[in-house]
Amino acid sequence: LTGTLVLSVFTAVLGFFQYGYSLGVINAPQKPWGSTEGMLTPPADTGEDLATSAHILTMYWSLSVSVFAVGGMVSSFTVGWIGDRLGRVKAMLAVNVLSIAGNLLMGLAKFGPSHMLIIAGRAVTGLYCGLSSGLVPMYVSEISPTALRGALGTLHQLAIVTGILISQVLGLDFLLGNDEMWPLLLGLSGVAALLQFFLLLLCPESPRYLYIKLGKVEEAKKSLKRLRGNCDPMKEIAEMEKEKQEAASEKKVSIRQLFTSSKYRQAVIVALMVQISQQFSGINAIFYYSTNIFERAGVDQPVYATIGVGVVNTVFTVISVFLVEKAGRRSLFLAGLMGMLISAVAMTVGLVLLSQFAWMSYVSMVAIFLFVIFFEVGPGPIPWFIVAELFSQGPRPAAIAIAGFCNWACNFIVGMCFQYIADLCGPYVFAIFAALLLVFFLFAYFKVPETKGKSFEEIAAVFRR
Repeated sequence: LTGTLVLSVFTAVLGFFQYGYSLGVINAPQKPWGSTEGMLTPPADTGEDLATSAHILTMYWSLSVSVFAVGGMVSSFTVGWIGDRLGRVKAMLAVNVLSIAGNLLMGLAKFGPSHMLIIAGRAVTGLYCGLSSGLVPMYVSEISPTALRGALGTLHQLAIVTGILISQVLGLDFLLGNDEMWPLLLGLSGVAALLQFFLLLLCPESPRYLYIKLGKVEEAKKSLKRLRGNCDPMKEIAEMEKEKQEAASEKKVSIRQLFTSSKYRQAVIVALMVQISQQFSGINAIFYYSTNIFERAGVDQPVYATIGVGVVNTVFTVISVFLVEKAGRRSLFLAGLMGMLISAVAMTVGLVLLSQFAWMSYVSMVAIFLFVIFFEVGPGPIPWFIVAELFSQGPRPAAIAIAGFCNWACNFIVGMCFQYIADLCGPYVFAIFAALLLVFFLFAYFKVPETKGKSFEEIAAVFRR
């Protein structure tokens, strides 16, 4: 590890920190935001007007939660284009302007129509996160030495959960989660965006991009020397030359070809299903609405319980970094899905029987913590990198784009619909996620191959069988 490499990786994963912060921050200001003067016309004392006002508030709130994912959906398709056109570092610099603009809109929410500024700010921030979630892993994997690529590549997941945890701590009533300070809370990840913007000016461009895409041999050598210190760059240059020849020999595959060619069909179905299972597992319902869930479970201080979820999430992300290289991808994915399924059933039982037995609140709480632990063991980190392992150089960019779009689309559906489904189903809402988890487990058991230590040819042979 050199100082330049550490600085470059830290700077890049600040993009994922902002993604995590945006996921978690929306939890705390729900009540103060709803009661802000001018947010809604104060209802009259009739039951009908109160119900209409509550419905409008739920609609605005669900939209502000889920429009973040719409931004991610739209921009995820342009990651490859902007990364190749501008270069990795300049692309990250350019898209940071979106993050700064989005956070300014949210930070100034009290000076205009609050709901419109927040929805606009969340949408623009989502555009940034969709681009960043593709550019960051691309840059980190390209600047990392082979021996450290796995460890450094998992740091983005740690950055996400750290962002979620910090947003939850800052969302406490006595800090920023109150009537006065909530716009600052929503816009605070703009500080990380500014920090990333200035630190990126110190980071070298990806030597792989310079050599393979642009053919600038001398600039690639200079960049490598900055990243590696006094090491001889010729060995890595030789690797890049081999990679360049392989890339030239394999034609790029379009998204249309990915779906129409029988050669890729099974791999595409697996790639999409692991993304769907990550989002429809119910984990974002917990991240977005955990405070509300803990309230229903009868917890006196639900915000502190939510922070506890964030701490557990962070600890088990660190553990999964070591687990994922020792155990197989498939076995961890299956274990995580089954653990989440059992936890979702326990959560449903706890919420249903809460009115009869007060101690059921503890069952619900423990179930939420176990749910998060099992998510980080497998369904959390694995979908992000297994897609790259299922496809070779030619179809990989198209596969990553379509998988990213699928992930963001499912994120949007959960964010938009969960509050309505929770209001409709009451304590039975997690029974729906339990049923879905059973479907995902059965699919993974029969269809998801083990990719650890296998070449693309070996994986393709598994699909043919």
